[in-house]
Amino acid sequence: YDSGPPPSTVISQNDTFAKVTFKPSVVQQARIAQNGVLGDLIIRYDVNREQSIGDIQVLNGYFVHYFAPKDLPPLPKNVVFVLDSSASMVGTKLRQTKDALFTILHDLRPQDHFSIIGFSNRIKVWKDHLVSVTPDNVRDGKVYIHHMSPTGGTDINGALQRAIKLLNDYVAHNDIEDRSVSLIIFLTDGKPTVGETHTLKILNNTKEAARGQICIFTIGIGNDVDFMLLEKLSLENCGLTRRVLEEDDAGAQLIGFYDEIRTPLLSDIRVDYPPALVEQATRTLFPNYFNGSEIVIAGKLADRKVGQLHVEVTASNSKKFVILKTDVPVEPQRAGRGETGSARPQAGGTEPRNHVERLWSYLTVRELLSSWRHSRDEQDRERLRQKAQALALAYRFLTPLTAMHLRSAGQPEKLEEAQGVSAAVGPETVMQSVRGASPQPGPALKKPYSPRIKVSKTSVDGDPHFVVDFPLNKLTVCFNIDGQPGDILRLVSDHADSGVTVNGELIGAPAPPGGHKKQRTYFRTITILVNKPERSYLEITPSRVILDGGDRLVLPCNQSTVVGSRGLEVSVSANANVTVTIQGTVAFVILIHLYKRPAPYQRDHLGFYISHSEGLSSNCHGLLGQFLNQDARLTEEPARLSKDPTHPPLPKAGEQAETVLKVKGHQVPVVWKQRKIYNGEEQVDCWFARNNAAKLIDGEYKDYLAAHPFDSETSFGPGLSRGL
Repeated sequence: YDSGPPPSTVISQNDTFAKVTFKPSVVQQARIAQNGVLGDLIIRYDVNREQSIGDIQVLNGYFVHYFAPKDLPPLPKNVVFVLDSSASMVGTKLRQTKDALFTILHDLRPQDHFSIIGFSNRIKVWKDHLVSVTPDNVRDGKVYIHHMSPTGGTDINGALQRAIKLLNDYVAHNDIEDRSVSLIIFLTDGKPTVGETHTLKILNNTKEAARGQICIFTIGIGNDVDFMLLEKLSLENCGLTRRVLEEDDAGAQLIGFYDEIRTPLLSDIRVDYPPALVEQATRTLFPNYFNGSEIVIAGKLADRKVGQLHVEVTASNSKKFVILKTDVPVEPQRAGRGETGSARPQAGGTEPRNHVERLWSYLTVRELLSSWRHSRDEQDRERLRQKAQALALAYRFLTPLTAMHLRSAGQPEKLEEAQGVSAAVGPETVMQSVRGASPQPGPALKKPYSPRIKVSKTSVDGDPHFVVDFPLNKLTVCFNIDGQPGDILRLVSDHADSGVTVNGELIGAPAPPGGHKKQRTYFRTITILVNKPERSYLEITPSRVILDGGDRLVLPCNQSTVVGSRGLEVSVSANANVTVTIQGTVAFVILIHLYKRPAPYQRDHLGFYISHSEGLSSNCHGLLGQFLNQDARLTEEPARLSKDPTHPPLPKAGEQAETVLKVKGHQVPVVWKQRKIYNGEEQVDCWFARNNAAKLIDGEYKDYLAAHPFDSETSFGPGLSRGL
């Protein structure tokens, strides 16, 4: 059922041009969805193609060539499916991948040949040669895929080498009468962990073995994949790459990607224009052309007054070598009402009216970015970066090298600092501007926060595990607090001086099987009370942020936004983190940990990180706050301990490696530990205080229990206060 275009859509067209404008107001967006428009804008169209060489449009010194031949016999495919079966593929990822491959195997044509490789720390080849597509071979291939089980590490280099060898051996030892294309469809959810793990070496090995004769199409599943490696593997080996989100429709995404390459019609396509007439053309060499796709080339004419443009296309199809030639008349063409005129962006940010020139600039920027990612020479990369950035700025394209500023009307300076924010909420008018994005990060408080943000180590995250950094002494101390579900812990208590209080409420979960703990605990809610200059309350959960500072705002955590008032700024990075900045001198980052299909012992939870603490007073207390203005040092060292306290050697079996840490007048026995707790991704080397941080923290655990989420009472120090 097609209900037609959404509100505010305006379509104007004639025989040669169509313009679609989609500009819904806030009210119209609210009618479409409660949280506004979230999704893809899809425009479906087709054109009448009369010439086999394609359609060519010329306008004011620029041309665009659309080449999409049809009614050609498909080329035979030699394809090897390479499937990651390492331990991280366990569960839904592997099941959906298998289901998608079952469908894809049934789609192979009788003239195709295929094989299957599963890889983890071992390379498991279904057959040591490519086989023809028969019902029996497809059935046997499905059985082989069905019995794949996830285990071990990820040997990406070994799997690619084996797949390339299968294809090279097949082509070398078979008298292939028809022309064919050799493809690898490579799917993984991780990074190389076994065999060759150096990225550059993997790329060199693959390129050397493939020799430009094999196209590698890579698919990365989930967020932990080394997508940059996959992208370069495809760029260097005439393929494409896609990231597949770990969702319910992952199998459909895989099938959709395969549909793009399932029917090769031509190979080795070359498009030539007279060099004297065309001074800047985009890419003109293409290894393959697939049915349903389109080759688009745009260029700039050296002389607008030339009468005609000669075009020549050479390619191979399944039976013969194809040569197509034509001469295209070059004369001013109106592309639609008001579409001719100035080609350059006008003052005030209006778009260039020459749509052909804009398409040329877009394709050129895209190719420059591709070359930038591909290049390994630093000088060449910098040249490509500057060229792509300059062109993107001139034509106002948002790229990895440019940034878009969003700011609400009436607050141009405040929200100007929030670079990279993808959405601003509220009924105010949103102003947009594009400018160059420096590859060097700016000041810490102005840096956009990404899902893999790096902040100060001083934090509490996970079960929960506490980390305290003493940068002056180059020491990191960590400890655990085993609380009870429902406990509210004072993390930062500075109510009397800076007016800042942070509390965290625990939730419980069963412990993993085989562990020594009876249960796990996580922070489900972080509450922040700001008492100066005016009182504001902030409640953060994995799903929403409630800001009550006079006006009550509810911000969903699945949308990026920035709000601010009365010295308090809250920035939400969708499903990743919340940054709270107070008076520009205190900054907290709350990481959001979400599970798509949590195990029984997992819960959606939060991590709390102190990014900047300059505005907190010397009387600050709480489980983390009491250490912010302190020094720590090792007062005793065992005989084997290195003089460098930041990198001591690990003790031998049975050897005592305990030492004593002096902090705030306390003598604390500690042991050296390496723990993967910081942001859940990085290893933290720290001195670990045992027994629920006894002797390390002031008082004991019960002294840090708050009566309610916004309780600002403290039991320690001269800043003692009662209640709110």
